[in-house]
Amino acid sequence: MGLSKQARNIKSLFLELGYAPREVFNAYYGDQRLIFNDLTNERRIDIFLDIFKMCHKFDFKKRLELNKTTIPLADLLATKLQVVHITEREYRDIIALIHDHEIGDSDGPETINGLRLAELCSDDWGIYKTFTTNIGFILAALKEFQLDSEYENLTRKHIEELNSRIENIPKTTGWKLRAKIGEKKRWYELPEDDKKVIVSPSQLAEQLQAAKKNSVQ
Repeated sequence: MGLSKQARNIKSLFLELGYAPREVFNAYYGDQRLIFNDLTNERRIDIFLDIFKMCHKFDFKKRLELNKTTIPLADLLATKLQVVHITEREYRDIIALIHDHEIGDSDGPETINGLRLAELCSDDWGIYKTFTTNIGFILAALKEFQLDSEYENLTRKHIEELNSRIENIPKTTGWKLRAKIGEKKRWYELPEDDKKVIVSPSQLAEQLQAAKKNSVQ
């Protein structure tokens, strides 16, 4: 994550590190998202600017100012809970994150701001639907990960604390109206899978040289 005003510096940094920019994608969506590829090591860097938009959309612009090195824990958890077609990878990330941190009502050190997540859900039925569905999936799947009893019990306790905050917070009028429609109307987006880019070393060198030249101009 980064701020849109940092886009120029972000582009320069990854060019210096030898990453090839996804030129067409960055041209279209560069005000909100940038993609760079390390073709040698087959790594991709996906950078969201101000806005995180996948299955659901979150404005993190002000939230990014709370911590200089990362997004707050609550927002990190939101990026995992918002996945509609959730996979084992997200399960493991969520379980580890929730186990290791207390659920609170602020963005204190080592604390997941449950109030922040509950407020996101209270204003948007779609976010509420996806979050609570995934929370239910995780609670049901905890046994399958064969965790030791202490780890499982603490994880379950934290998840239930978060779920309680989400369910008990008052919902907005917009939330209630959308809830009446329910699943009759899709409440999420399905982001397109990113396509791999395969270029020769000479083409990569040309791309990097051209990108660096454009950044200087």
